[in-house]
Amino acid sequence: MHKTLFVTVALALMLSAASASAQFNASRGANAPAPVAKDVEFADEDGKVHRKRVYVAPKEDRYGNAAGTQYDLAVDGAFEGQTIAVLQFYTLENFDFSLPKAALKEKGFSVYRWSGTAPPVAELKAGLGKSCQLWIISGSERHLTDAHLDVIKEYFEAGHGVYVWGDNDPYYTDANAVARKLFGGGMTGNLPGGETVPVRKGKKKVGIAPNHDLTTGLVHLFEGITIATLEPNDALEPLVYGSKGNLVTAYYDHKGRRAIFDGGFTRLYCNWDTAGTARYVKNSAAWLVNYERFGDDVVATKFRKDSK
Repeated sequence: MHKTLFVTVALALMLSAASASAQFNASRGANAPAPVAKDVEFADEDGKVHRKRVYVAPKEDRYGNAAGTQYDLAVDGAFEGQTIAVLQFYTLENFDFSLPKAALKEKGFSVYRWSGTAPPVAELKAGLGKSCQLWIISGSERHLTDAHLDVIKEYFEAGHGVYVWGDNDPYYTDANAVARKLFGGGMTGNLPGGETVPVRKGKKKVGIAPNHDLTTGLVHLFEGITIATLEPNDALEPLVYGSKGNLVTAYYDHKGRRAIFDGGFTRLYCNWDTAGTARYVKNSAAWLVNYERFGDDVVATKFRKDSK
């Protein structure tokens, strides 16, 4: 009896792992993909053909990141039919979310966006019930009520990913309200950015985290134009330190819950074609799906049921 149970559990775990791996590329978690083995033929002076195995590094873009969507975290189309809900309160400077939307579409995501104002609480809850994750882009004024925050916290605690974007002072009002509700975080300040940062080495506090799902395929990443600094928080793990040594982006990954907290939303529309932004956006969405927890049933079905 015990042996049968063990075999059943082991088989389930193997099937789960195989299903998860199908969503993600082979270079998952590697900043720079390993060289690929390739057999080449050549003829010697006598015309005899020989075969030799060589290792070829992937082609790089002009910023040194591996070129090609096969080096993103997720396979193209992996999350077809899944929706990302976006609360966008900063709408100046022609920031219409079109660039991130196009990048996310490559992985199968569609976007449902509230722009400029918060929807009624019931509408927000209904929208989240059809979404696999929530992104919040803060403005300088408070838009989210305590009732909105309660809904967002319920969604987060059910295991659905939340990306909280702020920027330089004062564009982090709602970002800080949400962060403090979910994991006690906050951001402050206004620092000039505009630089590209490399993979972080050793204890140096400049650059991106090495060998994490979120930084798959990224050797260099644009930090944003003007950026805020995240406050110290034991619940958050550093992801991006800016060129001035300040913590720009961190992630939360505890007890089956995931979130990203970011002080540089200018990356979403300024210098979009600079190092790594599109890949980073796609990686973030793929990670926040929390596929390891939900499998193919990533939409918040229980949450949707509760909202009726």
